[in-house]
Amino acid sequence: MAEFFLELFSEEIPAGLQKDLRNKLLEEFQNFFLEKSIKSKKCFSLSTPNRLIIVFENLDKQIKIASEKIRGPKTSAPEEALEGFIRSNNIEKKDLFKNETEKGEFYFYKTKSKSLKTSDLLIEFIPKLLENYQWKKSMNWGEFDLNWGRPLKSILAVFDRKTLNFEFHHLSSSNSTYIDKDFEEKKKTFADFRSYEKYFKKQGSLVDQDKRKEFIKREFSKILNKRKLTIKDNPRLFDEVINIIDNPNVLLCSFNKRFLSIPKEILTLTMQSHQKYFPTFDNNGVITNEFLIVSNKKDQKGLIKIGNERVIEARLSDAEFFWNKDKTQNLVKKISELKLMNFFKGLGTYFDKVQRLRKLGGIISDELLISKEKVELSASICKTDLTSNLVGEFPELQGIMGGYFALHQGFDRDVSLAITEQYLPIGLDTHTPKKPFSVALSVSDKIDTLVGFFGINEKPTSSKDPFALRRTALGVIRTIIENKKNFKVNDLLSYSSSLYQDQGYNLNNQNLQKELNNFLKDRFRYYMKEKKIRIDIIEATISSFSLNNLFSSYEKANRLNNIINNQQGIDIILSYKRASNILDNELKNSEIEMTNTTDPGIFKTDIEKNLYKKINEIKKYYSNINNDENYEQSLTILAGAKKDIFEFFDNVKVNEENETLRKNRLELINMLCKTFQNFINFQLLKINNE
Repeated sequence: MAEFFLELFSEEIPAGLQKDLRNKLLEEFQNFFLEKSIKSKKCFSLSTPNRLIIVFENLDKQIKIASEKIRGPKTSAPEEALEGFIRSNNIEKKDLFKNETEKGEFYFYKTKSKSLKTSDLLIEFIPKLLENYQWKKSMNWGEFDLNWGRPLKSILAVFDRKTLNFEFHHLSSSNSTYIDKDFEEKKKTFADFRSYEKYFKKQGSLVDQDKRKEFIKREFSKILNKRKLTIKDNPRLFDEVINIIDNPNVLLCSFNKRFLSIPKEILTLTMQSHQKYFPTFDNNGVITNEFLIVSNKKDQKGLIKIGNERVIEARLSDAEFFWNKDKTQNLVKKISELKLMNFFKGLGTYFDKVQRLRKLGGIISDELLISKEKVELSASICKTDLTSNLVGEFPELQGIMGGYFALHQGFDRDVSLAITEQYLPIGLDTHTPKKPFSVALSVSDKIDTLVGFFGINEKPTSSKDPFALRRTALGVIRTIIENKKNFKVNDLLSYSSSLYQDQGYNLNNQNLQKELNNFLKDRFRYYMKEKKIRIDIIEATISSFSLNNLFSSYEKANRLNNIINNQQGIDIILSYKRASNILDNELKNSEIEMTNTTDPGIFKTDIEKNLYKKINEIKKYYSNINNDENYEQSLTILAGAKKDIFEFFDNVKVNEENETLRKNRLELINMLCKTFQNFINFQLLKINNE
């Protein structure tokens, strides 16, 4: 058993490319060893900004390939076919023998068993693997024809403590690597991974990204616990920092407290996105003037701390200047500046967009019974922050800064909050707007965007969604459902389309309404899947719902999903399925046509009368509810019909010889099924999810 150890040393590879490289190369090696039936006990991939490491432990040193019979052409085949078989397998005619099979007599030859060295297989495979690796972004440099994420400087390849010698473009593999990324004249040889890791650990470099992660977490905890501070969970930033350093050292730095007067979003974004710092918060969640950094070396003289504090001071000074300047710019006067900012080619400017939002928001305000004037005002100024220096510097803060500007200039809090939350929700995890004015602006903005892009046929494909329209549609669905409202979405889509036409923008998609309906329906399906609703319940809901009843449809699906596997749910499904199956079977080979008329005057038994009475009770219940249906009560009522339904089927002969009686009983069953379908399309549900 032997160890295989590979290190690729290059200039610093960005975090995203680095993570992708270590995962995919390890997978390729695993597939290769599996294909060659080479066993190993442990394997892993590690990386630092400059080093990619692959290790397989306890690998077979060689593999034995057993002899096998290779079938050639039939004995009756032309001589040319036999000669071609002999040439292609590099054998002689005397090596052949004949054998009878189910398909006739064939020529065969038997290969000799042989042993292959794993080292020889690796020498042949590694250059091919590296050559075929597909980078998301790559570069070549100098006169070399090698495309790699960043300039590749050396390849260390060792198997069983011996060098694997091969060529890859201008590089020759060896058992040595550069030990200092800044001074590449220093090299050191290594015969195995353990001595390699031990050496670099002594130098302060942790080549294992998981060990770096644990080290940084421990250091963070020590400082935060001592200072009684916290940091916000930011996995993406943490993951990036882990992959841009290899000699981690955590420092606590600070900036002038005067900058705390700047909105916390500016402070946070400046530190996280621009500098890869970790802002800290007190126990009340209030941001402080202290922050954590992870440097890539020890700060022996304190110069790293001083340098980073100077950098953040400069950045925050710029942010403070922009904030003080932008917050005083009159938002109403800045509306006209939106005429100079294009929304999208064929969809006008942002000024055009806010005019559409004013009217669309006004329609939604009627549904929400809120002030139309306030909704129109929030729509009018909601995009003005796009003209500010701060949003130019921090595009991620659009909307958020507009809310701050509005609040600073004395606009109503509802208006300011609506502007702040206009882009929410973003995906499945962010919160949705809850205040009515925020809901109106958020839905208006998203409806306008969907109609516009679909109208000019800039739609998502199966693999691409450059304008995040899936996320936008999901935002509409989440906002409506999570605010427990039923908006007339179809009317909003139609009205939004007319607003574009009124402004002279030609939406040339002739199937706009239909495509948007299907698109939103698909996003609704996705939303329910994420909420762990059973697939058959989702399909039953989708088959009979309208965009105008999104919340009601979701609530029905959700409530049914909650009880589907308990006795109440089982009673409902069994009752419906028993009725619908008998109805389908009887009508399949019958010429009877259902007329939706049941005549109680020709019932022969009390059991028929009882079922008829129960169905009418349910129908009366549904006729007396409007938009205030209690779904749990509805399910209880449906489940309560089981006794009368089963008594009917257990005691009444449906397939009566008398055609009038048979038709009447089938009409009764049909009436039962249709009454159940007031709730959902039970026809698509499965018993016990089979």
